[in-house]
Amino acid sequence: MVLSAADKTNVKAAWSKVGGNSGAYMGEALYRTFLSFPPTKTYFPHFEFSAGSAQIKGQGQKIADAVSLAVAHMDDLATALSALSDLHAHNLKVDPVNFKFLCHNVLVTLASHLGKDFTPEIHASLDKFLALLSTVLTSKYR
Repeated sequence: MVLSAADKTNVKAAWSKVGGNSGAYMGEALYRTFLSFPPTKTYFPHFEFSAGSAQIKGQGQKIADAVSLAVAHMDDLATALSALSDLHAHNLKVDPVNFKFLCHNVLVTLASHLGKDFTPEIHASLDKFLALLSTVLTSKYR
């Protein structure tokens, strides 16, 4: 899958609207993932699974940092996310389907916060971008 110039512009525009809320929004997306797909909790046995927990906020910030890195390097995601892909595939051994679950909840969370700025075009571009990001993160599993 290739992101068009319009997709890249849309993703950058949407992520810029997220701004300083990226950590909070990604924490919310992670929390939604835990609620919607309880088996995802198995990777975080030490977490307190309540809204606003420090562990979820901290992991949300890590996710936000990774998405920010991906947004900044959309033309070479494989290189930019190589270390993160290695970590999840070889050290953490995260089931690849969990990336899809999280990406879905990122879209839901962004839609709820961006409101009218979450246009069908932005939605489609973010969906493609997150699918590509997920594919890159799972590439080391093969």
